[in-house]
Amino acid sequence: MIDLRSDTVTRPTPAMLAAMMAAPLGDDVWGDDPSVLRLQDAVAERAGKPAGLFFPSGTQSNLAALMAHCARGDEYIVGQQAHTYKYEGGGAAVLGSIQPQPVENAADGSLPLDKIAAAIKPIDNHFARSRLLALENTIGGKVLPAGYVAEAVQLARSRGLATHLDGARAFNAAVASQLTLAEICAPFDSVSLCFSKGLGAPVGSVLVGSPELIEQAQRWRKVLGGGMRQSGLLAAGCLYALDHHVERLAEDHDNAVRLARGLAQIGEISVLSQATNMVFVQFPQQHCAPLEAWLKERGILTQMLYASRFATHLDLSAADIDTFIAAVKTYFSQSGGR
Repeated sequence: MIDLRSDTVTRPTPAMLAAMMAAPLGDDVWGDDPSVLRLQDAVAERAGKPAGLFFPSGTQSNLAALMAHCARGDEYIVGQQAHTYKYEGGGAAVLGSIQPQPVENAADGSLPLDKIAAAIKPIDNHFARSRLLALENTIGGKVLPAGYVAEAVQLARSRGLATHLDGARAFNAAVASQLTLAEICAPFDSVSLCFSKGLGAPVGSVLVGSPELIEQAQRWRKVLGGGMRQSGLLAAGCLYALDHHVERLAEDHDNAVRLARGLAQIGEISVLSQATNMVFVQFPQQHCAPLEAWLKERGILTQMLYASRFATHLDLSAADIDTFIAAVKTYFSQSGGR
């Protein structure tokens, strides 16, 4: 199958599976799984932070970070389109008793500085206490400009707020901007880094930050059900990805450019944006369901909506991209644009 629905659909490579099967194991709840310890140290060093903590998912890593930064009744400032706010089940409010204060994202994915400033509450018993600014990089595939990030973090700190980065695709951001991961992470107090998207591991995220914050997050990880036992089996997949799959993200970005250029040649559809490994495309509404079904019959998986997202990843080649483009062209030529 050619699967463009998300970069989360990748399967472990044979070499990754071999590394997982050979991993030395312990009990991570007891803190003695050597593969988990090695992963946490390696990611923290790569990110330029003192400590790291392995989680089963990015959603749980983000939530534990928010709960480590914020107490019950506190507030975090976040984008309307941010994953932690829109796509993680309202966990901060439901499980952390943390109030989100959403801010409308600008077209480039950033949060306008004046809107951040206006959202910060004065110290007053009438208000939730503003404690944290949470950004996301990449967002909608777009890399937040480093200059903007520096300004946003400086603003937050000047007002007494901590900062967290949902870095689900921070490796993509680093490769696309030709920065190191440490440079991407440097402005933030905590960063959640995901391995099950572009890096191709089956499971896993690592939260990095200060030892004190990681200690708090470790308690919340246990409360949230994230304490795993012989999780070195999973950590080994992430370690393999860290060593072998970071630089090759540039191939995904090139394939996304190839995809956007190919689809732009089809008159019935509009390419809305392309950045890193994400391509957003607008289709005629009446063609969405029929086209999705037609493609599936030909071994191509998509989630076809009026404004659809296609993600390139480890399991897609340039030839796969060309096959998909040709299939979409064939569909519209046969349908006559009806």
